[in-house]
Amino acid sequence: MLTAVASAREILVRLHDVMASRTPAQAKLNSVVQIVGEGMASEVCSIYLLRDGALELYATRGLAQEAVHVTKLAPGEGLVGTIAQNVETLNLDEAASHPDFAYRPETGEDKYHSFAGVPIIRRERAVGVLCVQHADPHRYDDVEIEALQTVAMVLSELIANADLIDGAGAAATRVQPTAPIRIVGLKLVDGMASGFAVYHQPRIVVEHTVAEDVEAERHRVYAAFDKMREQIDRIAREAEFGVGGEHEEVLATYKMFAYDEGWARRINEAIDSGLTAEAAIERVQQRTRMRMRQIDDPLLADRMHDLEDLSNRLLRIVSGQLGTAAQMGLRQDTILIARNLGPAELLEYDRRRLKGVVLEEGSLTAHVTIVARAMGVPVLGRVKSVRRLISEGDALLLDVTAGHVFARPSSSMEEAFEAKQELRQKRRAAFASLRNELPVTKDGHRVTVMVNAGLRDDVAALDLTGADGIGLFRTEFQFLISSTLPARERQQRLYRDVLETAGERPVIFRTVDIGGDKALPYLSKDEDEENPAMGWRALRLALERPGLMKAQARALLEAAAGRTLNVMFPMVSEPWEFDEARALFEAQRAWLIRRGKMMPAAIRYGAMLEVPALAEQLDLLLPKLDFLSVGTNDLTQFLFAADRANPKLAERYDWLSAAILRFLRRLVEPCRAAGVQLGVCGEMGGRTLEAMALIGLGIDRLSITPAAVGPVKAMVRSLDRAALIAKMEGLLAAPPRDMRAVLTAWATEQGVELA
Repeated sequence: MLTAVASAREILVRLHDVMASRTPAQAKLNSVVQIVGEGMASEVCSIYLLRDGALELYATRGLAQEAVHVTKLAPGEGLVGTIAQNVETLNLDEAASHPDFAYRPETGEDKYHSFAGVPIIRRERAVGVLCVQHADPHRYDDVEIEALQTVAMVLSELIANADLIDGAGAAATRVQPTAPIRIVGLKLVDGMASGFAVYHQPRIVVEHTVAEDVEAERHRVYAAFDKMREQIDRIAREAEFGVGGEHEEVLATYKMFAYDEGWARRINEAIDSGLTAEAAIERVQQRTRMRMRQIDDPLLADRMHDLEDLSNRLLRIVSGQLGTAAQMGLRQDTILIARNLGPAELLEYDRRRLKGVVLEEGSLTAHVTIVARAMGVPVLGRVKSVRRLISEGDALLLDVTAGHVFARPSSSMEEAFEAKQELRQKRRAAFASLRNELPVTKDGHRVTVMVNAGLRDDVAALDLTGADGIGLFRTEFQFLISSTLPARERQQRLYRDVLETAGERPVIFRTVDIGGDKALPYLSKDEDEENPAMGWRALRLALERPGLMKAQARALLEAAAGRTLNVMFPMVSEPWEFDEARALFEAQRAWLIRRGKMMPAAIRYGAMLEVPALAEQLDLLLPKLDFLSVGTNDLTQFLFAADRANPKLAERYDWLSAAILRFLRRLVEPCRAAGVQLGVCGEMGGRTLEAMALIGLGIDRLSITPAAVGPVKAMVRSLDRAALIAKMEGLLAAPPRDMRAVLTAWATEQGVELA
């Protein structure tokens, strides 16, 4: 059994001699299984390679030799096929107990119980499997699994050079498609753009895996780390965002990864096992990718993407292949193609030429998405098989609004795209012309239209859209992108800047909504939650951690000195929760007054209604409130017991269902009678048809995305509110089967402008 990394290195030393020999590839593979089997004291060691779409047994020590080149498994079939399909490691003390186990009698493997296998990876895809088996049931140690993974890297080099696998050698130069194609993805940053495909970086393939001189390889990595950190520091200094903001915190978190000693230590350990600097970086990167496939937490996955981006940068430096598309310069309008990007990577590009981004991965909360939104660059994510479907230099039409990109478009596709883009520009111009117009209905009713924000730069949308104020400022964003708990002074600086930029227009600050699915690495959790959206988060968590909420309360109170402070507590379930949160703020105000601090001229307290149970206790809560805001995103998923992040359930509920509309109508009269302002600050209010329905219920305060302000204003100004209210009363008394269709038809008849 292996007892130290040195044993793995001993295996690599023996493999080095095999690799250097002039024997045929099959003979080399036969030697490899002998060396690995002996080194790991395993009775069986086998190599399967991907040939003609199947995993073929190519060499074995311990199984029947007659099975070589006879036993074949499809990807996904048996344990070997599962490893290849999922690009994952299996370590089983009883192989037959695994649900994917498939017995092949010709191999004679029935007497072996334990099994461990790792994928052989080439260019980020599994091209084979290396596995070991033993007669006694036992799980292989971590050091043994790491040794297998290291050997698999060496095998990748051997089999690629010998042209033994699908997609190697001549097969890799297959002709790329030339026909027009529509490729779908996830909308990350809205917009439309056209340009030519440019890959962010050339694919770096590690050609030499076994080190001749371990110390020399270590010095190469140290030098590469120094150079990479210098690059990151320079990029962070030179990033241009006007005023400072959360983007700086994104880069600060990115820098934290660049200086992470744990990452550097893992690469050094891989070098100790006998790998070259390039192979060691790739080895650690492969482990990171495998972990990313298993991560359900989107925030943690996004941070792993930052580490992946830094690994790519380090690999380019140590291999001497420094050129990315950013360094070489963009020569024409460009749609950038990448598996993923870090924030620093994106900032290196010429914004005059960069028109859009297409990512194989990506998410709405990823750091690169945040930066791209600030840059105004549309981004389409989760686009599968990009390298297979799009070639460098292909003409692309990117329509994130529709959730797709056209590659090599036909003339008719181009005409349709240009027509849509022209219409979009005209509509944007028309909506922009409403900037100074008030959202007043045809029968003279004033609707308040505000914007949602979370970044300092978002406040600029007030002037661009002519919105009435900020109806929801998500303060948690500063917490989510910071590597440590934001200091009170930093919070105060952000809140003061937002208030100063907003001027006389109101800003409603929502206290931190963290926890649950918005986990913070610097706040420990007692245990994982099965339903994080309905778990220990928002006000529940803040009241449990009064120090966190006290710091935020002081920051808000001091930032709003001399002004009116509007503060709103999220996810209130019981009136006593609101009471405790308000009492905490008032105690902090009294404490600051005693110390001679200038305080807000007035404080208005509000609550978010997201938990349906709160509606049953409004009579107890309303006398204490200045305003009530409905968070329709969470409210809807709680009402329907349907997770809005689950794609299978995303269409199982409709904001225009009678259940939701009736629930919202129940809130209107009690709030009016209590003199409490009632508003909606979820996505529902940003869609023109849904916003029309809300106005028909008597809700006339909306807080929406900046992009939705123009369309909603246009809708309001074309609307007869009294006629709509009468229509809604009839519809809710006897709900039609398809409320959306009925409301759309009514709006068309009445000449209501819907976007």
